Amino acid sequence: MAWGYLVYAAIDFGTAARGGNSSAWSFMALACLGAMACLFVGLLLVARLLRALGITSPPESPSSPTGPRPVGGKRAAR
Repeated sequence: MAWGYLVYAAIDFGTAARGGNSSAWSFMALACLGAMACLFVGLLLVARLLRALGITSPPESPSSPTGPRPVGGKRAAR
C-alpha cells in the first residue's frame, strides 16, 4: 500500500515539476527512491514468507564432490 502511494506521489510531483515547479523535481526523486526501496523490501518479505510456508526451498550450498581443490589450480595438478 505504501508502494502504491509513493508511486502516485512520484507521478504527481513529476506532473508538478513539468508544470514549472522546480522544487518538485527533488520531491519526485525522493518519492521514486522511496518507492524502489519499498518494493525491494516488499519482495524480500514475500520471499521470506514463501520460504517459511515451505513453498520454496533454500538454495543448496555449493560443495565440491571431488574433495578439496588442489593448490595452484588446474594447471598445477597436471
